[in-house]
Amino acid sequence: QVQLVESGGGLVQAGGSLRLSCTASGRTFSSKAMGWFRQAPGKEREFVAGISASGGGTGYADSVKGRSTISRDNAKNTVYLQVNSLKIEDTAVYYCAASYLLVASRAAGAYNDWGQGTQVTVSS
Repeated sequence: QVQLVESGGGLVQAGGSLRLSCTASGRTFSSKAMGWFRQAPGKEREFVAGISASGGGTGYADSVKGRSTISRDNAKNTVYLQVNSLKIEDTAVYYCAASYLLVASRAAGAYNDWGQGTQVTVSS
């Protein structure tokens, strides 16, 4: 089991940027694909971005493609999500998740460890 701790959320103006970080405990981080999900009030949790265990493969939701970058540093057991040109609709709780797979999936069911979430609020 991997414990995940997110940081970097907060209140940001529309058009701004932020970088979320997620640090994992344990020695298995480099063998796990990682993902970022988000959940807005009244909505289901949705996939945002994923990265393979090696970092060589990434995937993004259409809603953030072109303005987001997911990356990882396996030496630091940390995965990052950079989001630019923030929109009001990006407001949500963002969750980091660790998969039992090597390749990132868009399905929440492929992830068996989750962080507690970090709130991102985008204001006009």
